[in-house]
Amino acid sequence: MKLRNLTIALLSFLAISLQAQTYNEYELSFDNAVHHEANIKIKFSNLENKVLEVRMSRSSPGRYAVHEFAKNVYNVKATDGNGKALPITRENPYQWNVAGHNGTVNFEYTLYANRAGGTYSGIDESHAHLNMPATLAWARGLDQRPVKVKFNVREDRNWKVATQLKDLGNNTFYAPNTYYLMDSPTEIADLYFRERNVDGQTIRLALHKDGTTDVEVDAYFEETMGIVMQQKAVFGELATYDFGQYTFLSCYMPNASGDGMEHRNSTYVVSGLPVERPLGSTSMGTMSHEFFHNWNVERIRPKSLEPFSFEDANMSGELWFAEGFTSYYTALMQARSGSISTDQYVNGLGGSVGYVMTAPGRNYHNPIEMSYQAPFVDAATSIDPTNLSNIFISYYTYGSVLGLALDMSLRTMDNGKNLDDYMKYVWQKHGKTEIPYTVRDLQARMAEYAGESFANEFFGKYILDSQMPDYASLFKKMGVTYTNRAEGRASIGGNIRKQRDGWQLTGNATVGSPIYKAGVESEDVILSLAGTVLTDDSNINEIIAAHKPGDTIEIKYRKIWGEEKTSKLTLEEAQAWSTAMDANADAKAKARRDAWLRKR
Repeated sequence: MKLRNLTIALLSFLAISLQAQTYNEYELSFDNAVHHEANIKIKFSNLENKVLEVRMSRSSPGRYAVHEFAKNVYNVKATDGNGKALPITRENPYQWNVAGHNGTVNFEYTLYANRAGGTYSGIDESHAHLNMPATLAWARGLDQRPVKVKFNVREDRNWKVATQLKDLGNNTFYAPNTYYLMDSPTEIADLYFRERNVDGQTIRLALHKDGTTDVEVDAYFEETMGIVMQQKAVFGELATYDFGQYTFLSCYMPNASGDGMEHRNSTYVVSGLPVERPLGSTSMGTMSHEFFHNWNVERIRPKSLEPFSFEDANMSGELWFAEGFTSYYTALMQARSGSISTDQYVNGLGGSVGYVMTAPGRNYHNPIEMSYQAPFVDAATSIDPTNLSNIFISYYTYGSVLGLALDMSLRTMDNGKNLDDYMKYVWQKHGKTEIPYTVRDLQARMAEYAGESFANEFFGKYILDSQMPDYASLFKKMGVTYTNRAEGRASIGGNIRKQRDGWQLTGNATVGSPIYKAGVESEDVILSLAGTVLTDDSNINEIIAAHKPGDTIEIKYRKIWGEEKTSKLTLEEAQAWSTAMDANADAKAKARRDAWLRKR
């Protein structure tokens, strides 16, 4: 299923009356919401004389891993246009085959939904929080048909519907095709609404939170709009929203799970906020991140994600840019809008840079290959232990610090370029035109913007390879200090905590660390360190602090099968990198810093 013929579909919608088209028609009811159930009916009509294949999705827009949504579907029934029961067979766990119909199939099932987030759905008497791939079945071969969806809302709960679907009235909504339907999360609850016209389009907030006030909602919306306008300044314009409206679907309820998920003309921003917590205590970071995505990933689209598969995992080598560069702009947009202070922003950079600089994962994968790991890490689940802490660095973090380095590198060039203008250029070439890109396209656009030599060096060293920029030099030129707060302090290269079985590492031993070289792993019980027998009252930090980097100490430990071992361990210098505004920066550095952080 894919979305790229949306413009044609919209023109068709305007030119052809509703009655003249064959629609896939959905109806959702929530009478048993108290037990997290919805009743869902779908009418497929004007069918060919062959088996109808009805499926639940296994993946969801904005996610890259497989999620088995079919496990929450039951009480499945099918009838023909005359109400005659039809036989259903299961070809696989995700599909129901319906045969013997007369051109119409009425497909009905119960959905259980009890995880309100960006990926799954949650239904109770406070709301129906619907991510459509986790909610709605669809039929193979009918995905280009237009769709109508009727929500039978709980009027006793004052429910209202918020979605990016086109409103047809009477709680009935339209999608031009199945992809757009699947990409349209919907919040149905007693909602607060705010909206503002920006350049002829509507930016709308639909907020679900009990125990809040109009004053809080107004302040929250103003803070959101501050971020919206700063992001608009980066790209020079808003994207064109397909029905003239972009909707923030915000759900801050104790029965929600924290998440954020981008969609073409809307985003879900979800947090399990206690009712008594004020709305103003929420972070705007998720709002910033997800709104930036309506340019970068929704329209500036990796070719590897087209067409998006709802039946399998979706792998992309461009997530360091799609997710990582978006992560770079997340907090920067907050700083420019005043949602956080510039000091807060700068102070937050050092930890991420230091982590990527020192993590062993770069010895295994470059940013493209890190992006390939998304199906294994993007809210994916497994029960077997992995070595991801050693071989993987999140493409969010990795891409973010590369975006930072690229921005600083451009800003310190003699011609005063910057990442904002590069993003704007990519928007004009690939986003506004909706021409999907590859890594080579991004490199070509950089060559056109900043010169072939610069583009080849940056992509050659940091994207196609896993070298690291000289952050210390770049920060200095931008009026920012970059220091190791743990300088001179010894470290074993891992965290030891008192566990059920004794003193153990809190995770896998980090490749190359002193404790890794000593042969200790996470399941081992450490018996003594530097000659001190460990007891319940031991203070590991004090034991290590009595030594200097370069000192060799003894470590005794017991393997899981009972064998006791003794090894030598040479302490290294601890790493705790931090950044801050440089009060002693020269005039050029201060000017660059101001141009970087100031409000647009």
